[in-house]
Amino acid sequence: MESLLIKTLKGEKTERPPIWFMRQAGRILPNYMKLKESYSFHELMNDKKLASKVTLLPIQDLSVDAAILFSDILVIPHAMGLNVEFQKTGPIFKNPLDMESKSQDLEFDPSKLNYIYNNIKQVKIDKDNNIPLIGFCGGPLTVFLFMFKSEGSKDHMKKAIRFLYENRSESIKILEKITESSIDYVENQCKSGIDVFQLFETYCGSIPYELYTDLILPFSKRILNAAKENNCPTIFFPKDYGNGISKIEEGTCDFVSIDWHSSISHARNILNNKIGIQGNMDPRIFYEDYNVIENYLNSLVDFGSQNHNWIFNLGHGFLPDIDYKKVQFVVEWVKNKDWKR
Repeated sequence: MESLLIKTLKGEKTERPPIWFMRQAGRILPNYMKLKESYSFHELMNDKKLASKVTLLPIQDLSVDAAILFSDILVIPHAMGLNVEFQKTGPIFKNPLDMESKSQDLEFDPSKLNYIYNNIKQVKIDKDNNIPLIGFCGGPLTVFLFMFKSEGSKDHMKKAIRFLYENRSESIKILEKITESSIDYVENQCKSGIDVFQLFETYCGSIPYELYTDLILPFSKRILNAAKENNCPTIFFPKDYGNGISKIEEGTCDFVSIDWHSSISHARNILNNKIGIQGNMDPRIFYEDYNVIENYLNSLVDFGSQNHNWIFNLGHGFLPDIDYKKVQFVVEWVKNKDWKR
């Protein structure tokens, strides 16, 4: 039986919106925290059995409608020759880009991503057939900005954006390499068995939306289209793009994920009506009591009744101190509510 998420992505009418969450694989789950007591992030990502277990924990613990691969957006720069370390305080590069960097210093080694394809294949073995698996990678701008992050660095974003403005031609060459590497990665994710692909452009709002539209969006479209060409539905998450989402054309992606800075109704009004919509619950609402959370959910029923091409999700990922029981409550509520469809 085809999943609710896949039906929605195909434009079919369903009795309710599908629900999953960004950053659901870990972070807020007690069972994930137990694993973290014994294994590092690197170990969890590099052991296919453990990676599969973490990927599927939200199905078991939250009852969401889809799994998203347990991985990280920085695997691409790592495969391009930047040595990434996942520390407790976050990822850093031992040899990050700097103001003198050149595109020819970056060389993509696709074999460094083989373990991820093995993880995908293991998830496919371990999961139920009706649970779709979402694959992903980082958007070209987001990956570019992170590639300047060194140990102890607090201003890598500022440095990277300065590089983008001061060295436009070299930046474009680096962005081209990121895009080509990402396309290879996406194609192999599809061949390994993912059912949906999402592009995380988390730092889209770091530059003016006109500049993103002109300079970066064509690269993003190429990555998304690599999945579409492999018959894999696509979701694009350009966080903080604002009114820029009105510039996203029908052929770019199947769905756009909306951050919590925009109202879902406004986003729907300005987004191309042939493109579906995902999001955009503010994850901080989980800090409220259950009555406030339920009032928020009730406010979405009219929107959900009128928009069959909507996936319930957050406007960004979970915050680490959210009570997972409140998340369970939201999932159960969405599944049991009469959406008037």
